[in-house]
Amino acid sequence: MMTGTAQTYAGDGSYPGSYYAASANTARNPVILTGGEVADICVVGAGYTGLSTAIHLAEKGYDVTLVEGARIGWGASGRNGGQVVNGLNAGLDVIERRHGPETGAFVGGLLQEGARIIYRLVDRYSIDCDLKHGNVYAAYTARHMRALEAKQALWRRHGMDDHEMLDRDGIRRHVACDLYVGGMMDRSGGHMHPLNLALGEARAFESLGGRIFELSPVTGIDRSAGKTAGKTIVKTSMGTITAKTVVLCGNAYLGQAVPELAARVMPVSTQMIATEQLDAERAASLLPTDMCVEDCRYILDYFRLSADRRLIFGGGVVYGGTDPADIVAKIRPNMEKVFPLLRGIGVDYAWSGNFALSFTRVPQLGRLEENVYFAHGYSGHGVTGSHLFGCILAEAINGDLSRFDGFAGLPWVSFPGGRLLRAPYSTLGSWWYALRDKVGL
Repeated sequence: MMTGTAQTYAGDGSYPGSYYAASANTARNPVILTGGEVADICVVGAGYTGLSTAIHLAEKGYDVTLVEGARIGWGASGRNGGQVVNGLNAGLDVIERRHGPETGAFVGGLLQEGARIIYRLVDRYSIDCDLKHGNVYAAYTARHMRALEAKQALWRRHGMDDHEMLDRDGIRRHVACDLYVGGMMDRSGGHMHPLNLALGEARAFESLGGRIFELSPVTGIDRSAGKTAGKTIVKTSMGTITAKTVVLCGNAYLGQAVPELAARVMPVSTQMIATEQLDAERAASLLPTDMCVEDCRYILDYFRLSADRRLIFGGGVVYGGTDPADIVAKIRPNMEKVFPLLRGIGVDYAWSGNFALSFTRVPQLGRLEENVYFAHGYSGHGVTGSHLFGCILAEAINGDLSRFDGFAGLPWVSFPGGRLLRAPYSTLGSWWYALRDKVGL
């Protein structure tokens, strides 16, 4: 039996005051779980992992119920930078070095699939989320450029040839910033409105016959009551769902509902701001090709234009998942350093959100019981990784464990110092890497 206390992370479940919540194009009437429900499969968490899992299973004909403690995309899926960036936090070179060439080849064959899944869902279900193609990696130093060149060569070796190296003049055609010595463009990446993508995926799932319960925080998972029948009971604050299979997709916001998973990852917050609307000429002067950008530093900046021509600029981390006292004061100096022409620009929205960090920076996929699956720990690369893992989870539940076992077999490592010391330990590490960034090492 797996139990926990009621989650209070979401307050009344309303979306935080982000630009994405203010510009959401769908108004849902949430249904709260009360009483007892029965389903073949219960997916816990209506972020990208849960939505991708639910859609892929519903497309295969399964009876799936999705339960969410707050609202659709309330967590990282509705608050992130909106960048469709391929790959994992841990580089393919790191994975090859740790786990060998066979594992490297397996992972290398999957790195662009998450983006392709997003593009397929948007096209098939006519999801309105301002999707645009192309992303740019920006290099501050010659060392960054060498790392990008090595990445391009490695990805080519695994059949991915969508990258174009950019010299100083080349990156200026994409980003009006004199700080960068060059960079690399990935044509297979992109950017979108992340909350509208999640809301559109929820509608897609419901169009396939799926049921969604929102504002229904999970308080525990009980397998003991129906062990002989192979059933699991998902308990919420006001009801239960009895299912043959349960998939746990709460990621950084699962809390203590499933204690076995809480120690595996650490919540880390990142912050974003959205400026006032820019006129068309000014917006085009900042990002002429309208691609999203992230730089190559350990503590990186990432930014893009919204559909209504706001600059959305993010960066910084707080280990442990707490929010800084003044988000604008933290992020504005970085934005104005990249774009001096925006000094003093009005900021209409500022928000923060948590992602789940794994110690190895590799997402985790596995089972707690024969019929209780989980996925989490995307470590800041969850937009594409979550969609990929949702597909792999659906394959496994449908009987094809080949790709599931490929990830489930990778070892996970606890944070040094346990839950008490993991945040200060990671903070010390981030200071070291930030110092290396500052001195150009």
